[in-house]
Amino acid sequence: MFQILSFKGTVNFLRHAVPISILSMVLVLGSLASLATKGINWGLDFTGGTVVELEFEHAPNLESLRADLDHDSLSGAVIQNFGSTRDVLIRLQVKEGVKSDDQVNLVMDAARQVDKDVVQKRVEFVGPQVGKELAEQGGLAVLVALICILVYVSFRFEWRLAMGSVAALAHDVIVTLGVFSILQLEFDLTVLAGLLTVVGYSLNDTIVVYDRIRENFLKMRKGSPSDIVNASITQTMSRTIITTLTTLITVVALFLKGGSMIHGFATALLMGIMVGTYSSIYVASYLAIRLGISRDHMMPVEIEKEGADQPSMMP
Repeated sequence: MFQILSFKGTVNFLRHAVPISILSMVLVLGSLASLATKGINWGLDFTGGTVVELEFEHAPNLESLRADLDHDSLSGAVIQNFGSTRDVLIRLQVKEGVKSDDQVNLVMDAARQVDKDVVQKRVEFVGPQVGKELAEQGGLAVLVALICILVYVSFRFEWRLAMGSVAALAHDVIVTLGVFSILQLEFDLTVLAGLLTVVGYSLNDTIVVYDRIRENFLKMRKGSPSDIVNASITQTMSRTIITTLTTLITVVALFLKGGSMIHGFATALLMGIMVGTYSSIYVASYLAIRLGISRDHMMPVEIEKEGADQPSMMP
């Protein structure tokens, strides 16, 4: 494995930086355009509504159940299997002038037409005001995370590297949100958790590359900033490939077999990992070069000792 992933010489990753940077800009602009026009398909966690979980004796026909739920008070209901084919999760939107209990009663009446022995396992209600507060707090959580990361990286690294890392994180978040907006995938609290996980994963990948860049700026006396960045990325590439593949195996398993409840979480992770892996190279590192990073910026600041300019008293 390590022989396969080892690189004999320095790979010129940055020779593709310009076209990939243009592609990243197109992805970000397309995501922002979709977010501005189509918006996000907010889940009931943010819009409010009622969730009803039912257990049938035999696997029901979801299309038949949807037809039975064709009622004005239940319009917009989302019906999906939950865990097994016998378990069904029904998400109901808040309707003005319609009580949640009345919606649940209509659901149970329709379900009993399909299976008279149907069991109501769970009923949850989220008010629209609570959902609005969750949406605001979720967006604030992502913003605060990015600001805290900017402060942390600014203290640990030079400010040009800090700007590159935050730009890469913002790129990953915007593109992931853009995918959910374009495909109109449901965005709930599990997706928000996945988004914050993507921020942490992408930052970790970027910090590993930045640590090697800082070391090589101090060790390599010859070479341009691009040469040093290419050498640093090459030296960390085997670690990046192994980490990404290991994580993807787990995430793909969750995506395929994890069930509907964590499908959004797995989707967010899947998109974020793929986008975050290349953004550490072609967004974070390349932007630092464009901002003019050099060896002088990496040199530790020499602190002049008090009295160093005075003549020595030794004979």
